[in-house]
Amino acid sequence: MKFKKVMAVTLIAAMTMSMAACGNTNADGGSNAGNAAGTGNTAGTGNTAGTETGDAGEAAGTADGTLSYADITLGEDYTDLSVEISMFNHRTDMDSDEYGGKNWKQYIEDFNKLYPNITVNITTSTGYADDALMHLQSGDYETIMGIPAVDKADLSSYFISYGDLDTMKTEINYATAWEYGGEVYGVPSTATTQGIVYNKKVFEEAGVTEIPKTPDEFITALQAIKDNTDAIPLYTNYAAGWTMGAWDAYIGNNATGDNTYMNQKLVHTKDPFKDYGDETHAYAVYKILYDAVADGLIEDDYATTDWEGCKGMINNGEIGCMVLGSWAIPQMKAAGENADDIGYMPFPITIDGVQYATDGADYSYAINVNATPEEQAAAMVFVKWLTEESGFSYNEDGLPVDANSTETKLSFDGVTFVQDEPAVAGEEDLFNEMNSESELNFNAGGDVKVQQIIEHASNGDKTFDEIMADWNEAWTDAQETLGVEVTEE
Repeated sequence: MKFKKVMAVTLIAAMTMSMAACGNTNADGGSNAGNAAGTGNTAGTGNTAGTETGDAGEAAGTADGTLSYADITLGEDYTDLSVEISMFNHRTDMDSDEYGGKNWKQYIEDFNKLYPNITVNITTSTGYADDALMHLQSGDYETIMGIPAVDKADLSSYFISYGDLDTMKTEINYATAWEYGGEVYGVPSTATTQGIVYNKKVFEEAGVTEIPKTPDEFITALQAIKDNTDAIPLYTNYAAGWTMGAWDAYIGNNATGDNTYMNQKLVHTKDPFKDYGDETHAYAVYKILYDAVADGLIEDDYATTDWEGCKGMINNGEIGCMVLGSWAIPQMKAAGENADDIGYMPFPITIDGVQYATDGADYSYAINVNATPEEQAAAMVFVKWLTEESGFSYNEDGLPVDANSTETKLSFDGVTFVQDEPAVAGEEDLFNEMNSESELNFNAGGDVKVQQIIEHASNGDKTFDEIMADWNEAWTDAQETLGVEVTEE
């Protein structure tokens, strides 16, 4: 793999689309009915009695007594701390003893070998993105949670800082994913890239001998699967909703090869959803989906897709491919007996002979600003253990989060990895404002607009160019409303 390393800044929401779904249970396997705020394991619930930090805890703080990720030495600091904390996350599949990889129960057992007096209660949700926001809005939320789609300006209202950016860059990769004002509020659970998970055997049986590198080649491959196998060429996962937002992750680096496009240029670009005529940019990304639907290369009834069921289906060869981040690889491998048939290909867009992919943070762990000092200390210890000692990111086929590690099982040969540059100074919130004003919500829960592509393509009631014209109009109106300077791109 060729890595094109630029500033360690990632397209945050694009990477936070990795919402696995396997039911709603807690880490010890029991049922946990409902994830409404205040249900079950919330931060600060009667856990302060009998807690103690000791001298080791003081040693792990900054001069002013503030917790510091960098100053915590695992196995030495907070070893006498006795406290109960909670964590809310999206990995429902890891609740089960049937999960093909290491589950939450096993991780906690390993953690408690080093910290036997810190109790960690894990709650998960199939609708995590929405539920996490509800928890935050209630004011009663867990000690640790994966950061949902919140404005960076609001981070300090919800979470504590792990430390300043310069220091955290020496501790973790992707430190800028949830940085604001020079402070880092999130530590990635793992890091991922963006491509297409596929069944290698299905592609071979279809006669596809080379990985598609352009939209036309990809559609041709899907047609070959339809003509020569019984597999569904492209499974949309329409019904799950959140899976549709995964398509937004490809309109930056993957489609342009420009690491300044997503966070700096897109907000200023005139008609960014136009046809550039060279199978690049956002137009080419979404047209793949439209064409696949219009050509009958998806499931028979998109309204009845089954997220849980699709994992076993692709494992046993009933599905050719799905457009999902690399986080999906271990789940698809674990869903049956044919793990070796699961592969991962770059998104089929090529710019001047090169294929690009964004690498960046998946959901990032954040710590409740309203939790007690003891709970915050325990939470930071657990997050650091997950990052440095647990092997979580490696086990999940992720890219390394620990800045001192290079270990990964992910192979993505022939692809240039690129990390997005941040917004220019003074425009840090402009992309969010454009998303809100245009109601297109790229990489921020904009599932409906992508679902509508499928609906229109299936019904034949609106051409793809008409859909893109609507998006351009909405974007232009938002630029005018917000007074954004517009440039040709």
